[in-house]
Amino acid sequence: MTYQSLYQRYRSQSFSELIGQDHIAKSLQHAISRNQIGHSYLFSGPRGTGKTSSARIFAKMLNCTSNTPENTCNEPSCVCSKITRSESVDVIEIDAASHTGVDHMRRLNEQVQLVPIECRYKVIIIDEVHMLSIGSFNALLKTLEEPPKNVVFILATTEFHKLPATIRSRCQHFQFRLLHNDQIITQLKHICQQESILYEDAILPYIAKQAKGSMRDALSILDQARVF
Repeated sequence: MTYQSLYQRYRSQSFSELIGQDHIAKSLQHAISRNQIGHSYLFSGPRGTGKTSSARIFAKMLNCTSNTPENTCNEPSCVCSKITRSESVDVIEIDAASHTGVDHMRRLNEQVQLVPIECRYKVIIIDEVHMLSIGSFNALLKTLEEPPKNVVFILATTEFHKLPATIRSRCQHFQFRLLHNDQIITQLKHICQQESILYEDAILPYIAKQAKGSMRDALSILDQARVF
């Protein structure tokens, strides 16, 4: 059986589980409850603070058949459970670091023109979007300027300053914050309880300090300490 890291196992699956980004969670929840959905969003901030997780949660909330905009139902019969398992054909996630060429973006533009099959919204998540080439940005820009109906782009980056101003100006921008040590420690305690991990009192504050505001880094360190 393949071991699943703590970060993968405890990735936030709803905004109620997202740590340290309440200002973003509330804004996106309000957008859904008021039916004010933008066509493109830009999530920027340090690594390990929840950008990609938030993009996936937002994709689920946009397409969940539940009547409550606060959270997704994750019922097996609902498409949001397929999005959780990365099985929905209407939620496309791209790693820009390995898809930098303009041909990749042109193929994406062709996919975007197709109507959603099982979801209300086709959601395109482009991670580390600052890695795209100039040609790719130009190809993406055309789609952002004239997006098809029921298509939502979510761009995520750790280096906001590298994005062309033309791209930035066409997105609703949300800035993710580094987590406080207390927030990281609280989550580490919860995970240690769930995993029956014994620890000395001084170790969790030490891990939080080493993580420097990144929940993903904290869980990676905890994984290493657990094995050691």
